[in-house]
Parts: sequence; structure tokens; C-alpha cells
Amino acid sequence: MSSPAERYAAARRRAAQASQFPALEEFASDLGFDLDDFQRESCQALERGSGVLVCAPTGAGKTVVGEFAVHLALRGTPGEPAPADGARRKCFYTTPIKALSNQKYHDLVDRYGADQVGLLTGDNAINGDAPVVVMTTEVLRNMLYAGSATLEGLAYVVMDEVHYLADRFRGGVWEEVIIHLPASVTLVSLSATVSNAEEFADWLITVRGETTVVVSEHRPVPLWQHMLVGKRMFDLFHDADAARKHDVHPELLRYTRDTVRRLDLGEGRSAGPGAGRRGPRWRGPLRPDIVDRLDREGLLPAILFIFSRAGCDAAVQQCLAAGLRLTSPEERAEIRRVVESRVTAIPGEDLSVLGYWEWLDGLERGLAAHHAGMLPAFKEVVEELFVRGLVKAVFATETLALGINMPARCVVLERLVKYNGEAHVDLTPGEYT
Repeated sequence: MSSPAERYAAARRRAAQASQFPALEEFASDLGFDLDDFQRESCQALERGSGVLVCAPTGAGKTVVGEFAVHLALRGTPGEPAPADGARRKCFYTTPIKALSNQKYHDLVDRYGADQVGLLTGDNAINGDAPVVVMTTEVLRNMLYAGSATLEGLAYVVMDEVHYLADRFRGGVWEEVIIHLPASVTLVSLSATVSNAEEFADWLITVRGETTVVVSEHRPVPLWQHMLVGKRMFDLFHDADAARKHDVHPELLRYTRDTVRRLDLGEGRSAGPGAGRRGPRWRGPLRPDIVDRLDREGLLPAILFIFSRAGCDAAVQQCLAAGLRLTSPEERAEIRRVVESRVTAIPGEDLSVLGYWEWLDGLERGLAAHHAGMLPAFKEVVEELFVRGLVKAVFATETLALGINMPARCVVLERLVKYNGEAHVDLTPGEYT
């Protein structure tokens, strides 16, 4: 317990911070929780006029820094007269994927109102002249090259998931935006933890000028790792100390060795097509069995990543064929109400062509796919129902893999490799975590 002198000193420090960073104190007072040290340091740098690079693990709350940039844009600059032409300061919030843009748009609308926030993606164009616009990074790149009038008054750009800069196919878009943004724009870069944060920061300083680097390695949401081998689930590591040493659980090693030995002896081979081929063939657990096991273990809702659109659709059909039903009658009624309210603008004959009834059957059972090949309205319904806990298992490609705040208790990786457009490659550590 602190002494009266210590409490008095702490109060003096808080008062000094409030006078030095009034916008931050105003912003923090509405959050309902205390800022972490890295969040406060980042926001203070922003209020001083510096750009920031924030590197923190998934779930650490780095988007609070981006939201503070929005607050600064809408707040204006105290003590300065409003521009004679009535122009407002703007903030663009960029994300790499449409699902993340949609979610961030709704979050900001809830906080600031629909008249203050817009959305620009390949699927939606809502209130594009608003002072705060959420968009995919490609949209901002196109604006810069076209010299769009929408850029007038732009004061802040938030680049969420900026580590996407390292992506060999789309990373160039992030680089172009960072280089071509006007010098008057303050850049807020939000990144997962990366090994070369200092090197990245040096490049940002060279291109953008003053940039404060804030790195936090504390992961507030623990990552518990399991492996499902056949029908048995194992902890990947025995305890935290073993995880730090990368010592795989001995029981898991023993079971997998026994399984491989049985395969080598010919047990477990398929008698169907392909039998007789040389070498053992391992078949992983069936997708319906995985979902059923997660349900029994209390690990739903879950996102199951299958890096194939056809695979996601097939997984839903396999679960339906297996008779899985994860919802209560009340949840099914609410799901149908939400779906019907969101598809009223689509003609009935179009719904039949789009596979609406099969899609609705899956939703009512708590199952859905999510990938870039789906109708945007269908994807948005899946996102809404999953956020509300009505859909329990979503089979997704990488469309749900980046920074999205979904209430998943468990994430399943069917494979640790994916096709990157040229070859099948291993997932990177950043993609895994």
C-alpha cells in the first residue's frame, strides 16, 4: 500500500501529464480502462507532433493509438482559428483486408457517429468525404496517384498491420503510400512484433522524418497451443518453461512415434483408391470431427483456417452432411432474423443462384465459410453473426487472419503451409501467431 507522500507525488505527475497532453487526457477519460505504458508513450509522441511506429503482439491494444489519431483529427488544434474555407482536418485509417476495414468502420461509427466516418473498399463506398475514412491500403494508393481532392485537409494516416510491407505481392502498395504521402501528414504505423523494428524505423525516419519507435513484447492474451493427432488432443508444450525452451510435450512425441511406427507396419492404410502405393499415408482428423471435438472441449467459437476457397465451402458441406448442429432454437431464430433483414435488397431469383438456402442452413446450424469469393453482403452477415456469438465455427482463408477483433476461443490451422501464388511455402512466425 502506498504512503500519502507517494500518492501525492503520483497525483502531481498525473496533473503535469494532463497539462502537457490535454488531448490524450480527454481521449483516455472516455475509454473506460487505463492505458498501458506503450499506449501512453505512443499517444504522447503523437500529440507532440511526431509520427509513431508501434510494434506489439496480437491483442495488446495497439489500435488504441490509431484511434487517438482519429481523436486528434476530429478535435482540431486548440488555440488555432478554424480555416477560412471551413476545411476540416482528416484522418484516413487503412487496413490490408476488407473484413478489418468493415469492423473498424463500425467501431468508429459507434464512437463518433455515422456522419463523421466513411468507408471505402472494393465492395463499399460510404460517406467518402467524411473527416474520418476507413479504407483498404490500395484505395489510398490510388487516391495519391490520381491526386484526389479527398486528400485535402489530410492530417493523419493510420496504417494498421503495416508489417504487411514485407509481403512480396502486396507490400509494394504500403511502400508507395508511405513514400508518396504529403510531408504534412503524420503517419501512425501499427505492426505486430517484428525482428527488425529498428531497421524499419530507420527507413521510416529517412522517408517520413521524425518517428518515435515504441516496442512492447508483452502478450496480454496467452497463446495456448495444442495438436490434434487422430482423435487425441495434446498440449504442444508441457508448461511455460518448456515452451520457452521449445521442448515438445513428451507424451505427444511418444504418441506420434507410435503412430508412424504403425503406419510403417502397414496399419491405417486406406483400402480405397490409392491403396498399394509405396509408403505410409497419414490421414488427419475429419473436419466435422474437429468441430465436434472443439464443441465438447468448450473451445467454440472457433476460426478454422483452410487456405483454399473451395476447401472452406467443402468444409461447411461436410459438417452439414455429418449432422452437426451447434445452435439453440433461440439462436436459430435470431440468425434467420438477421439474415432476412440484410438480404432484402437482393431479388429472390438471385438468391437461389447464389446458393442462399444452403448458406442459410449452415448459418442456422452455427457454421459458415468466409473467403474473398463470397458475395460481400454474405461475408458481412457472417462477420456480424460471429461477432455476436451466433455462428460458432467459421472456415476461413486469410480474409479473417489480420487484426480482426473476433470473439474466437480457438483457432485451428489445418496445415502449416499455404500457396503464395507461386509455390507452397511454410507459414511465417508472424502468420502463425
